[in-house]
Amino acid sequence: MIRLTINGKPKELSAPTGLVNYLESLDISTQFIAVGYNGEVIEKESFQEITLSEGDVVEIVRPVGGG
Repeated sequence: MIRLTINGKPKELSAPTGLVNYLESLDISTQFIAVGYNGEVIEKESFQEITLSEGDVVEIVRPVGGG
């Protein structure tokens, strides 16, 4: 079991998990999001290289329309 923080909330995953796999498990398309990973905004091209591990801090941001 690994513990990490996602969008400010503690989260537990059964094992280190690829970022893209995690996003897909939540039905989140990588096309319209930005991701902060341990304090840095990461490029979409790098999503495949990221494995969520113990202690990571992740922020997933989606645009919100409004007027």
